[in-house]
Amino acid sequence: MSQTDIEIVVDDPTAPEDDSPSVVSSGTIEIVVCLLLFALAVTLGYDNWRTGAAWDATGPEPGYFPFYLSIILGGGSLYGLVAALRTQHAVRQTFVTRAQARRVMAVFVPTLLFCLVMQFLGLYVASFLLISGFMRLVGKIALWKSLLTALVFTTIMFITFDVAFDVIMPKGPLEAAFGR
Repeated sequence: MSQTDIEIVVDDPTAPEDDSPSVVSSGTIEIVVCLLLFALAVTLGYDNWRTGAAWDATGPEPGYFPFYLSIILGGGSLYGLVAALRTQHAVRQTFVTRAQARRVMAVFVPTLLFCLVMQFLGLYVASFLLISGFMRLVGKIALWKSLLTALVFTTIMFITFDVAFDVIMPKGPLEAAFGR
């Protein structure tokens, strides 16, 4: 066996357990996604038809190409919906287990909170809280390392965007206190 055929396998100690119960099946997710895509296609189709989806003397109206793309999206989502409904009664495969969903939520919830907190405290304070929180709670990294890393990162981000390139970023009360 050559050196390129060697595979290194590393076990993840935080991997979800194999016997975790199913939260939702793949068929249910396929149906929900197809319905959401169809609703998006109808919304986009209506809006582009209202904008103008015809061909006039000067060429296509503004909604011409997006309207027909939304028709294609709607047709594809209906096809997917029919295919998902046909196979729904066949083998039910697990889409996500409870343990897997818990791991996804461990990232999703703090990220959602980051977006909400950013509206009130600004980008830099919210980034500091997100980075230090992730490192401490999810990564189980020492508190001083988490705080130092978050401080260094947000400082570099502030200097790069706000000072060097003068990019307008969401600011909060801390930046206002420093006159930025």
